[in-house]
Amino acid sequence: MLLRRAILDKIASGDVDLAFRRWKRPTVSSGGTLRTQLGMVRIESVEVVDIETIDEDEANRAGTDLDDLLSMLSAKTEGEVYRVRFGRVLADPRVALREDDDLDAAAVAGLVGRLDRLDQVSKRGPWTRETLGLLADNPHVRAQDLADGLGLEKEVFKNDVRKLKELGLTISHSPGYELSPRGRALLETLESQG
Repeated sequence: MLLRRAILDKIASGDVDLAFRRWKRPTVSSGGTLRTQLGMVRIESVEVVDIETIDEDEANRAGTDLDDLLSMLSAKTEGEVYRVRFGRVLADPRVALREDDDLDAAAVAGLVGRLDRLDQVSKRGPWTRETLGLLADNPHVRAQDLADGLGLEKEVFKNDVRKLKELGLTISHSPGYELSPRGRALLETLESQG
């Protein structure tokens, strides 16, 4: 589920607490969270609704007016209309993780194990350490340029970086990426080992 920045800001301020989508099946679930650029948005409920029952108040709570909302929902005919109710915006746990650069032997071993698993399941072979080194040497360089240098499609490269981001090792920018403090600490440890 994609949310525009303006809507995210309104969710964070409490001015928006609903969204409506037409889906064949929901992409979020009640009790879950949605990772966004502002943090983790709590999903309080997801329920099928009859489009005819949506009123102006609910449209306003979704950050729009009723005519625009109904027009958007009517643009697609497949699937059912869902009302998603949001809770508060929580901190993204990756932010704290990426700042944690105090890596003891157990933390390094855990990260190395995760990198090794990513390398083992890759159809093109090991890539994690090469990508970490590339990001260390080329902060804020466009993803397309980095992907071209590796002979990869941009989306393949970006997907790889997202996997490293889940481990708290990278930070996304516009443009490009950089290693997080955690990523730099891990790379320095790996380089010192050999």
